[in-house]
Amino acid sequence: MNEQLWPKVDDYLVSLLLPVDEALDQALAASDEAGLPKINVAPNQGKLLTLLSRMSGASRILEIGTLGGYSTIWLARSLPSDGALVSLELDAHHAHVARENLDRAGLGSLVEIRVGPATASLRQMIDDGADPFDFIFIDADKEGYPDYLELSLLLSRVGTVIVADNVVRSGEVANLESSDPRVLGVRTFLERAAADGRLDGTAVQTVGSKGYDGFALFVVTGTSAT
Repeated sequence: MNEQLWPKVDDYLVSLLLPVDEALDQALAASDEAGLPKINVAPNQGKLLTLLSRMSGASRILEIGTLGGYSTIWLARSLPSDGALVSLELDAHHAHVARENLDRAGLGSLVEIRVGPATASLRQMIDDGADPFDFIFIDADKEGYPDYLELSLLLSRVGTVIVADNVVRSGEVANLESSDPRVLGVRTFLERAAADGRLDGTAVQTVGSKGYDGFALFVVTGTSAT
């Protein structure tokens, strides 16, 4: 019964607090038509990203995992007119769909999509001396989360906000017997974050139209590991 109720509550909250949005609806429709997996954030989760980014005063955003650009649109809307968002996507087809969705939403000039393995893109930015990001959203392959955390910290400053999605895995994150590489990746990510003196944060369980999962939220408080 609860699993049937969760999406109903999400539908109510979205209908009440989030007006119909043509650009976002078109992005979802285009992603479906292009055969992309339906693993984008829920609308209320997307709006949460916008609000968190706006509250942090972000003018530079890093997104790890573009998919069809749905969450990218939410994040880019939080930026000032001179802001910038760099989104990393492994799949060239996904990146193409995302680029069209962003351009259609009028946000293309704010967003750079880099195609290829995220670890390689992150290391390239580090080697190039890229300016630190103010807000980082991690929503890609869970096996890569530990590496994404370590590399993201090298692209951060004191005050950078880091949000990582899908960290509860339907509760499997608490299953010490799990051999699922995605669960193990998330557990390693959380354990490293907990032990890292540069980070202060928490994790929250969520239920809704996307099922039972959760996200982690951290603020960078120092620039050298302890």
